[in-house]
Amino acid sequence: MPPPSVHSDSLLQHRSFVAFWIARASSSFGFQMLTIVVSWQVYSITGRALDLGLIGLVQFLPSVSLALVAGHLADQFDRRRIVVLAQLVEALAIAALAAMTFTHHINEFIVLGLLFVASTAKAMEGPSQLSMLPALVPPAVLPRAMAANSVAGQASAMVGPALGGLLYIAGADVVYGVCTALYLLSALMVSRLRYEQAPPRRVPATFKTLFAGISFIRNRPDVLGVISLDLFAVLLGGATALLPIFAHDILHTGPWGLGLLRGAPAVGALLVGFWLSRRALSRNVGMTMFAAVAGFGIATIVFALSTTLWLSMLALFALGGFDMVSMVIRGSLVQLETPDDMRGRVSAVNSIFINTSNQLGEFESGMLAAWLGAVPAAALGGVGTLVVVALWMKWFPNLRRRQRLESDAPPVKNAA
Repeated sequence: MPPPSVHSDSLLQHRSFVAFWIARASSSFGFQMLTIVVSWQVYSITGRALDLGLIGLVQFLPSVSLALVAGHLADQFDRRRIVVLAQLVEALAIAALAAMTFTHHINEFIVLGLLFVASTAKAMEGPSQLSMLPALVPPAVLPRAMAANSVAGQASAMVGPALGGLLYIAGADVVYGVCTALYLLSALMVSRLRYEQAPPRRVPATFKTLFAGISFIRNRPDVLGVISLDLFAVLLGGATALLPIFAHDILHTGPWGLGLLRGAPAVGALLVGFWLSRRALSRNVGMTMFAAVAGFGIATIVFALSTTLWLSMLALFALGGFDMVSMVIRGSLVQLETPDDMRGRVSAVNSIFINTSNQLGEFESGMLAAWLGAVPAAALGGVGTLVVVALWMKWFPNLRRRQRLESDAPPVKNAA
């Protein structure tokens, strides 16, 4: 595959990226629809809240326990084949759910078991899929490509559950069938896109190679700075976990108000993502990232202190927008600072941090709210985010002064 032309500024001119984006959107919509139909079906079968927790558990465990192995495989084998194979496994598992539901041989154990298979395949797919993106567009266009990629994820998170709920009227087997078709479409698009990966140097899966991503991040201050900034900012700023409390006890609204509050961050992220997909980030990227995370913290404080629905929605809208700016800069910088033969393992470590911070952030917010109340908990989270920004600006001065996403120095190869 000839390298993408540096003069091709429009993302639509990069056909491999367009195919990748369609695949990303298809699988994301399929996953969002899958989660809503599985939770509804399992609860309708058992009526136990515990089983809803098990649904989250069978998805969370593979994503964390297999991340390092998936990262190692992404750097050792053809990433496109890994993605295609994983998505075919996911499609087969969902097709089995459709068949078992259609024939009325379904129960909660079958649902959870097949969901675990699909979640395992998804965990193996993740690092390879993310590591493919830098090869599909030139470095100058990568931030816009990542923004467009995030738009697909945000759109699926907003529309996918609602679409799945509407299709559920026709039956759970119908939703599973649509999800299967979406995953097959994604696998087809990935298999047909033009992608070349340098032949990797095969090394055995040892403790050193599996944890090479952590060693690489530790030795690259800018990469360590952006990943750890995300970890602690999300860990402290998990106010969205408290939305039911704010909706009911503070804003005195009903389920419709809760729905508006939950949708506001996604709308903000979606609109900012559209904007970033058409605009290059070429100057002061370090300070822009820190300002975006600080804006995230300020928006969290405003939300915590608000007593009106419209102001709370506006704060959450801003929160989602600031988070999108930070996410695009952080993601692009990590990809551009990482040599191709390390991208799988670094992406795996990054995904562990993201998954852990999201889960622990919700836990931290819930525990703090139980001790101090929802308003102080959310406000302290916002203040904590601002403190993290101030500390990281001091501890990572080169990151603060960074002007461009592309590094002037060539990436350092890792011996592993």
